[in-house]
Amino acid sequence: MTDALADVANLPGVVDAVDEARRAVDRLLGHRVLRRRSAEVSTESALRGARASAVLDGASVTLDELRTTDHPSDPVVQGALRVSAELGTLTEVWRKAPRQALARLHVLAAADAVDSADLGRPRSGDGVVKDVLGLGEPPSPSEVAARLDALSGLLTEPTRAPALVVSSIVHGELLTLRPFGWGDGIVARAAQRLTLVARGLDPKSLVAPEVGHLELSDEYAEALRAYTSGTAEGVARWIVHCSSAIAAAARDSQAICEAFMRG
Repeated sequence: MTDALADVANLPGVVDAVDEARRAVDRLLGHRVLRRRSAEVSTESALRGARASAVLDGASVTLDELRTTDHPSDPVVQGALRVSAELGTLTEVWRKAPRQALARLHVLAAADAVDSADLGRPRSGDGVVKDVLGLGEPPSPSEVAARLDALSGLLTEPTRAPALVVSSIVHGELLTLRPFGWGDGIVARAAQRLTLVARGLDPKSLVAPEVGHLELSDEYAEALRAYTSGTAEGVARWIVHCSSAIAAAARDSQAICEAFMRG
């Protein structure tokens, strides 16, 4: 049986980038504050991740605004918060039925923005597709359906590829396909985080990759365009970017731990 994801993991530059990101995550997981306060770190990471994902999708919101009881009414912000709040309940569904988990993520992300009949359903016809990252014409609905099936197959088959590689491919495919037309960025970034949790790299969901992508936002869209080219070099560049983002996010969570230690 071929292992396409393992082949991707061996592309030039990928091994070193993945190893560096894994070391950053391991340093975080060894922080002594996590012995007693890992749930608090995870909660703070989730809030930061929701804010970062909303900003990457075009919203303007601060962490202080999200900490108030009166959250901004922007549907992008509300969607990102709902996704972040429910992410932990979807780990097992993601392992066994990725398409079902994606549908639920879209329901959460887009509840305030699209007709109820379209929630959780891949787009069809000529509906408007939100293009925050300037990717241009999206794939056709038929291509979306075929590639979602292929992605689901990859996720439910054994692979030797590291979680970082698998999560990067998930993220890149979903952003490329824009399968729902609205909220795709929020869904894609949540699916990346779910993959890291489900595949054991970050089982307590302490790392917010969204924060790393926002920190490296100048490279985010450009790296994704490289991925959409379909070339080995382009795919490798995207995985290297994602690895750098995860390393940055791990450092951010390390700073959260340090802040908790200082009181």
